[in-house]
Amino acid sequence: MTDTVTDESSRVDAGSGHRHETHPDIIKRLKRADGHLRSIIEMIESERACLDIAQQLHAVEKAVCEAKRVLIRDHIDHCLDEAVGSTGRDQRRTLDEFKAITKYL
Repeated sequence: MTDTVTDESSRVDAGSGHRHETHPDIIKRLKRADGHLRSIIEMIESERACLDIAQQLHAVEKAVCEAKRVLIRDHIDHCLDEAVGSTGRDQRRTLDEFKAITKYL
């Protein structure tokens, strides 16, 4: 069921034209991670040492997590501001605190 929701959300975003400045950087990161992942598969097939494979898997994991973090923070920084519109000082402070805490995702 979760996959269906994810797929439906992806279709909605794809059709709505959401494009941010960070998207090209995210694409580069993910393409790099994709290349590393393919290398890891080759490493496993050629029976490389588990330590080497684990190090490379860790690098791919970090790259994907960083891409996700950048995407979420960018979405919050731009889309949330757009959705909320102009707000009072107290509401703005709450929104700014929310944005700040996302650094810890």
